Amino acid sequence: MRRLCVIAVAAALFATPAFAASAKSYQVIGPVIGVGSDTITVQKGIEKWQINTPTPSGLKVGDKVAVEYTMTATKITVKDDKKK
Repeated sequence: MRRLCVIAVAAALFATPAFAASAKSYQVIGPVIGVGSDTITVQKGIEKWQINTPTPSGLKVGDKVAVEYTMTATKITVKDDKKK
């Protein structure tokens, strides 16, 4: 019985991080083409990536950067299914 309790506690401890996993992170690499008070714009090929960032101090246009980011929803709206 004691052994079963130890196994159950160990399983609970190791399972907890799986539920608390953070969002997947991504990366964009390229030159900085714009710096705002709370954003930076990075050129990746022909695409321009504008990313919110806390106070991008020390960055200037032309710097090559690697930005790691996660996607975060700011609003979720349920849409009606028109096919009903």
